[in-house]
Amino acid sequence: MKRILTSLCALFVCLNIIAQGWPAGYGGVMLQGFYWDSFDDSQWNVLEKKANDFSGYFDLVWVPQSGKAAATKSMGYDPLYYFNQNSSFGTEAELRSMITTFKNKQIGTIADVVINHHGTNNGWFGFPAEVYKGVTYQNLSTDVCADDDGGAAATEARKTGTQLSQNNDEGEGWGGMRDLDHKSSNVQKIVKAYENFLLNDLGYAGFRYDMVKGFSASHVGDYNTAANVKYSVGEFWDGNANTVKAWIDATGKRSAAFDFAFRYAVRDAINQNDWRVLSDTRLTGLNIDNGAYKQYAVTFVENHDVQDRGTTSGYNPDPIRKDTLAANAYLLAMPGTPCVFYAHYLAYPKEIKAMIDARKLAGVTNTSSYQVYRSSKDYYANVVTGTNGKLLVVVGNNANQLTVLTSRYTKLLSGYHYAYYLANDAETPWVDKASGAYEGENLKVKLTAVSAHAGAKLVYTTDGTEPTASSVQVASGTEITLPEGETTLKVALLAGGVVGKVITRSYQVTAPVPFTPETIRVYVNTDQVNWKTYVNFHSWGGTHTATAWPGDKVISKTTLNGKTWFYKDYTLTKADDYVNFVFSIGSAANASANQTMDIERVKKTSYFVISSIKENGKYVVNNVTNEVTGIDGVEVGVKQGSGDKYYYTLSGQRLTGKPSQRGVYIHAGKKIVVK
Repeated sequence: MKRILTSLCALFVCLNIIAQGWPAGYGGVMLQGFYWDSFDDSQWNVLEKKANDFSGYFDLVWVPQSGKAAATKSMGYDPLYYFNQNSSFGTEAELRSMITTFKNKQIGTIADVVINHHGTNNGWFGFPAEVYKGVTYQNLSTDVCADDDGGAAATEARKTGTQLSQNNDEGEGWGGMRDLDHKSSNVQKIVKAYENFLLNDLGYAGFRYDMVKGFSASHVGDYNTAANVKYSVGEFWDGNANTVKAWIDATGKRSAAFDFAFRYAVRDAINQNDWRVLSDTRLTGLNIDNGAYKQYAVTFVENHDVQDRGTTSGYNPDPIRKDTLAANAYLLAMPGTPCVFYAHYLAYPKEIKAMIDARKLAGVTNTSSYQVYRSSKDYYANVVTGTNGKLLVVVGNNANQLTVLTSRYTKLLSGYHYAYYLANDAETPWVDKASGAYEGENLKVKLTAVSAHAGAKLVYTTDGTEPTASSVQVASGTEITLPEGETTLKVALLAGGVVGKVITRSYQVTAPVPFTPETIRVYVNTDQVNWKTYVNFHSWGGTHTATAWPGDKVISKTTLNGKTWFYKDYTLTKADDYVNFVFSIGSAANASANQTMDIERVKKTSYFVISSIKENGKYVVNNVTNEVTGIDGVEVGVKQGSGDKYYYTLSGQRLTGKPSQRGVYIHAGKKIVVK
């Protein structure tokens, strides 16, 4: 009997481990390694080159769906093949190399698993056959849900004498492709083989399931059990935390879920300029309610679906319009597993890495507890209890005006509308600059002692050796200068003559690259709001002195592609310079009633269209600079296809040429500059 009980206990432990859709007490941080149409920034060989930069900061990187898709240029949400891993982001060999490099840097790669629907290459129901390890896998017409595409598939099947599944769709349909019946044993066999291939052949570390509202959650649980996967997160797109919790339960708690309610709370606090939203008594997230589901919460503030894609194509984005840094500061301090959006990281890499350093120093995990510290319209603060100390995060317009008792907390970081503090009893050193590459002849790094001991000091070395009591000794708050080249900085707390905790940073400092001041032009089209005679350009940020509200009254106009654009020139004086804008009409007294959302970090000649749509009383602005169609008469983007590059005009006409062909072309009577 004892042997039986022991065996049962062992089995229970084993099953319990398998049943964990995300490990408890997990302190890792995830990166979404793409944004919409990030075909350049998310190439496998581009991401692989960032492995050193990611290492020590991002423990998981979620990458685009890596199988060959139906479209020539695709983000992967139109899957056609499972085992053909040559995609718009690179070849299978490049994918394998990236995953291996990441793994060697202790970074797990998360696969985007798109199994709700599947593409065909021979009519409505002709799915491609694939052979993997001698076994042929092929979805069949009988694997298509009986009510697919609102009944259109059944109509087509009757015309062609084709048999569909007898089962209706278990969830929401998707009209772009055939919705698969996950009750089908053939579908289940293919998905299980595919996920085994992803984990055990390609080397992925886990799954991100796309559109899980399309099929029963129980299938996700079954697939994860078969794969014995450690990390699984479902895209159950719903702002109701209780509904998301019910989905997690329905998987048998064998998958985590993205915390959309958390995201919406952050969005509303920022866009409504009311930080009290974060302390709302409603259930606003999987981790925000301090409940039992924090373990399964993958938190985020932006992703490829809600970002502003800069188009006027009818897609209705739902972006956070400002305070990107404050949003990430809150995200990276809170329980759950935070997933940083790639576009945010590319814009603010050093700031976000410093936030991650603070999170990991405090030991914040996905199951950490927290308490509200302060709450008002202008700021919000939480104290999050990590395994190594209490991290106080403050976000909001007045975040840096909040008085925090220095007898209890030491400031680690602060920036635009955010600040981090660590409780003094953490007894640790702190370095304000994250590891990484820096440009400049000398790098100044601030060393801070977080300690309850009065007069605690710091000792450090710059040659990678462990600091001792006889190493260079400095007071808390001292800035040291690191020379050009590579430096391994080790800093230890020295309290009561005893050397305590040591932290390490690695820096690569290079001489500054000479920058020639560059003039950019900012164009604004106001047709939709009928501003005919002028536009106020309120600008600030970078090296630019802020204008007095409502800004410069701009009357200069030009016509491009039949549209009228107001414009003004700005000079960027250094490589990381930028300008922020608000456009309006009216005087200082009434312009606020006719103003746009903030437009942040403009670094190149840009074209903005002011929409007639308002959000929170402010006009939405669309940036059309990056549309693949470009703008007639100015530089246009380049879209790749079939070995050639296509240069588009706004009217949709096309000029083709080999990749090496650059210069000025005359096409349809217009000048097109191709760099």
